[in-house]
Amino acid sequence: MTGPFRTPAGGSRIDRSRTLTFTFDGVAYEAHPGDTLASALLAHGVRIVARGPYSGRPRGVYSAGAEEPNAFVQVEAGPGEPMVRATGLEVYDGLRAVSLAGRGRLIDRPDPSRYDKTYAHCDVLVVGGGPAGIAAARAAAAFGARVILADDQPELSGEIQRYQDLTVLTRTTVTGYHDHDLLVAVERRADHLGDDAPPYMARRRLWHIRAQRTVLATGVLERPMLFPDNDRPGVMLAGAAVSYAERYGVLPGRRAVVFAAHDGALDSAAALEAAGIEIARIVDARAGLAVDGTEADEDGVLRAALIGGERVPCDLLAVSGGWSPNLGLYTQAGGRTRWSDERAAFIPDGGGRGDIEVAGAALGVVGRAAEHVPGHDTARVYVDLQRDATLADVRRATGAGLTSGEHVKRYTTIGTAADQGRTSGVITARLLGEQTTTQRPPIEPISFALLAGRDRGDLLAPARRTPMHGWHEEHGAVFEDVGDWKRPWYYPRGGESMEEAVLRECRAARESVAALDASTLGKVDVQGPDAAEFLDRIYTGRFAALRAGRCRYGVMCGTDGMIFDDGVVARLGPDHFHLTTTTGNAALVLDWLEEWLHEWPDLCVRCTSVTDQWATVALVGPRSRDALQTLTTLPEPFPFMAVRPAVVAGIPARVFRISFSGELAYEINVPSWHGLTLWEAVINAGATPYGTETMHVLRAEKGYIIAGQETDGTVTPLDAGLAWAVAAEGDWLGRRSLRRPDTIRPDRKQLVGLRPLDQSHVLTEGSQLVAAPEATTMQGHVTSAYRGTVGSFALALLANGTSRLGERIYAVDSTRAIPVEVTDPVAYDKEGSRRDGDA
Repeated sequence: MTGPFRTPAGGSRIDRSRTLTFTFDGVAYEAHPGDTLASALLAHGVRIVARGPYSGRPRGVYSAGAEEPNAFVQVEAGPGEPMVRATGLEVYDGLRAVSLAGRGRLIDRPDPSRYDKTYAHCDVLVVGGGPAGIAAARAAAAFGARVILADDQPELSGEIQRYQDLTVLTRTTVTGYHDHDLLVAVERRADHLGDDAPPYMARRRLWHIRAQRTVLATGVLERPMLFPDNDRPGVMLAGAAVSYAERYGVLPGRRAVVFAAHDGALDSAAALEAAGIEIARIVDARAGLAVDGTEADEDGVLRAALIGGERVPCDLLAVSGGWSPNLGLYTQAGGRTRWSDERAAFIPDGGGRGDIEVAGAALGVVGRAAEHVPGHDTARVYVDLQRDATLADVRRATGAGLTSGEHVKRYTTIGTAADQGRTSGVITARLLGEQTTTQRPPIEPISFALLAGRDRGDLLAPARRTPMHGWHEEHGAVFEDVGDWKRPWYYPRGGESMEEAVLRECRAARESVAALDASTLGKVDVQGPDAAEFLDRIYTGRFAALRAGRCRYGVMCGTDGMIFDDGVVARLGPDHFHLTTTTGNAALVLDWLEEWLHEWPDLCVRCTSVTDQWATVALVGPRSRDALQTLTTLPEPFPFMAVRPAVVAGIPARVFRISFSGELAYEINVPSWHGLTLWEAVINAGATPYGTETMHVLRAEKGYIIAGQETDGTVTPLDAGLAWAVAAEGDWLGRRSLRRPDTIRPDRKQLVGLRPLDQSHVLTEGSQLVAAPEATTMQGHVTSAYRGTVGSFALALLANGTSRLGERIYAVDSTRAIPVEVTDPVAYDKEGSRRDGDA
């Protein structure tokens, strides 16, 4: 015996020869293998297992399966798991669980569990391991079909012989039917660990199954009855009470009242009596009888039913309003349902995607039934136990004019909890007079850990490192994440603060020579006889006329005319181009190029990512030419926006005369395995290393934008001051959208500079721009803000900004309104003489 309510014999699901120990709310109990936490607690007479999430009312086990609305617990053993249904949690040695009030607690420790994903194709998928499901799987397998039979229980309800192409998945819940006959299932396994392994160490698998034909033998769900105080511990679905007695050898009560409204109630009453439970009264709603309420003891647990003014002592109130076909997957597949008086339920009515068939009890159970809706104490009549939603809430919704189930669902939250409205959906639909009810996937909650599988940490987002990463680490670089890359942020020396280090690096770039590891820039090799024509369509500028050996800045727009990305395009030969992109958008740009090549099949072009093939060092500053000449003989002439082959530090290289700093600069590209050698050679030539923060300061002083920082999907090239990069001719992507009235209106937000009147302030990025300190209308926002060689400054997007230079406005963050002057976005060397230099 493992509890006072355990029967001396019986229980088809449990192994009485062995005993397990678990704790619930800090109290130790015993159970048998095969017990669920719900059955084990009932065996010990534990009636209160949770609380109403909003009412705080005590709640007990209500069902025996996935329809359970009350008994959710927090598992504390192992890594822990929030919001676990006690009716599906198999007891194991060492299980520790605590009761909940409708809300779980996120786990804050590492999870050693294994989560996998797998993919399968089959001729027939059978969902449900009852008699109908077993018969369907057996017939299909005997015919030679590839069959998968999935059931959420630890074992099938009957035997099925082995077939070569039959796969049986127990402990597996099919949670969703999606387009193109894709079904998603969750399997709980403990294969390599053995059957005795704790479930928290078990392998969980997420199955993606493509089925040519699907058979839904998903059975039926019992409906509750409505009456005041129908949420008390001790109120339980009649079929669930029978299941605990027959499957687990557990008596959910000693003395029962059966309140039902369909033909199967007598069968449930007989089964409970056969198990040893005294039947105090059978109340049949079809005869006009009803339970008017319940009475509870001092703990809130049921001790009597109130029937027609009579008090009937009982500790179990077994209720059944009829059987509803479990058609969640069917309706997800687009299947229609209709109400059947003959079966007193919503039954399949055709339609849907794919080849899907409903079998067995899921077609409906024939039997007379009645509906009982109490007219009093509606605030204590619970329609959705997991949401604490009452009949009064439904009445309030309909009184407000809501008639659609979708609207009432959102008004009352009925059907939005983890049980997906299994016990409340049909009742609510009938209360509203609707003729259908639909569940959305997933039918059963799927944890984020399972959705991620092994794609976690570095396996989800591998940290990418440049060939020079080890050098940066050895020399004290502080790193930041840019896309997937680890990039040096700044290089502090001798206890320098970040601001001190950045200003020192800026001075080196502006006054001497400095070097940036720019290897993370996206790089795309574009080749083909139509490459120039292709780029003329992709970028806002013209590239067909670009001469080999020359570079041009290019802006990409989406079809909506908004800036998507930017970079430099270099023509290496008649049909050969080298494109650079922002670090974070490298993959997106390649996808964009390939997408449009599919749209323009007449163009003969190949696009290849070469980001990892080239290591890039930006050599910057007025002494950069001198430093580079110690490593190579520079080709002549070598003007700004040119590209030349060279041998740098003994390494074959492509050298670009381009600048993202506003200074004389070169970007040296070498095969990636030579990246560290090149970097060390540049540093030995006198260059000061600088990081991404200094890079941002230098580019912002020159008014250069960062796609994704100065742009947010609503910024056109004209807004960003890039009209010079927009060709008047051609049919490039986004051109027509730039002619819309919305994109040419004069009050659009435009790129400007800002200078705080008090230079001790550095503005906060994202600060709102307003006309006066007390103003509430936002006119723009700060996109970048730094302290650099020009002092404290910022870039911003400001409504009608280019016509407001010299105006005083205010930048407002969470604590202050800072007066600023609107300036030209180019704060340093507007003429470009330092950048362009001589050839």
